[in-house]
Amino acid sequence: MIIRDQPSALRLFLVMQGSVVPRIFGKIVAVALLSVAILLIDQRGVRLPRISVAAMSVFGVALSLFLGFRNNAAYDRWWEARKLWGGIIGGVRTLARDATIFLRDPADRADLLDHAAAFAHLHRHALRGRGMPGPDDLSLEPEPAQAMLACRNPADAALRAAGERIGALRTSGELSDFGQMTMARTLAELGAAQAGGERIATTPLPFVYSLLVRRTTYLYCFLLPFGLIDAANWLTPVFVAAVAYTFFGLQTVTHELEHPFGIGANALPLDALCRVVDISVAEALGRPAPEPLRPVNYLLL
Repeated sequence: MIIRDQPSALRLFLVMQGSVVPRIFGKIVAVALLSVAILLIDQRGVRLPRISVAAMSVFGVALSLFLGFRNNAAYDRWWEARKLWGGIIGGVRTLARDATIFLRDPADRADLLDHAAAFAHLHRHALRGRGMPGPDDLSLEPEPAQAMLACRNPADAALRAAGERIGALRTSGELSDFGQMTMARTLAELGAAQAGGERIATTPLPFVYSLLVRRTTYLYCFLLPFGLIDAANWLTPVFVAAVAYTFFGLQTVTHELEHPFGIGANALPLDALCRVVDISVAEALGRPAPEPLRPVNYLLL
C-alpha cells in the first residue's frame, strides 16, 4: 500500500509509484498512433467513415457506467478485506484480554496467544499464495508448528489447536465455563474472518463481466478517432489518448483492487497488519514488542 501525503500540483503529474500509467502506457500510445494513422489516411484523400459525436457520447456514458459499477464492486472487495483483517487484529486483542482475565498461568496464556499470532501469519501466507513460513518463523515449539504446516489449511489448524488448548484447560479446571464460552466465541470470530478472506481470495469478479468491459473499452477507444476527425482534427490523438488513459486506467485500477491480498502497490499491507498482531501479543505477555513496520520508499507491505 502506498503511504504518502498528497503531492503538489506539479508532482501530481510526475508521480509514477502506485500509478497505473506504466502498465497502460503501451495501450495509450497504440490508440494515439491509430488516431494519427486515421488522420493521415483521411488527409490523403481517402474519405473515411464518420461517427457522430452524439453517438460516441452515448456509447461513452454507457461504458462509464459499466466501469464505475465494476470499480465500485472491486473497491467493496478491497474494503471488506481490510475490515476482515481489522477483525482479526481486534479478535487477537480480545483473546489476549480474555486470557489475562481467565487464565492464571502465564505459560497457558503464552501458548494460547502464540497460536493466535501463528494463525495470523499462516493466514497471510495462504491469502498471498506465496508458500508457508518455516517452523522457525512461528512462535511455537517445532513439533506443533510442523504439525500445523503439514495440514491442508495451516491457519485453521492453528485455531483448532487453540481450541483444543482451551478445552484441555477447561477439563483440568484451569478455566471456568464462562471463560471457555467467552474465548470460544472469540475463536469463532477469528474463524469467520478467515473464511471471509478465503472467500474474497478464491472468488474473483465474474470473468464474463470483466471480459465484456475490456472488449467494450477497446472498441470505444478504437472507434473514437472516427468521431473526432472533423471536430478535433489534429488534436484527435490528444483527446483519444486522454480518454484511453481514463478508461484503461479505471480498468487497471479495478483489477488491482479486485485482488486486495496481493503484493502490488495498492494491495493491503498484510505484513504490517501481522506485525500489529505480534505487537499486541508481545505486550499482552510482557515481552519486548517489535517495532511497527514503516513504509519503504512510500510502500508499506
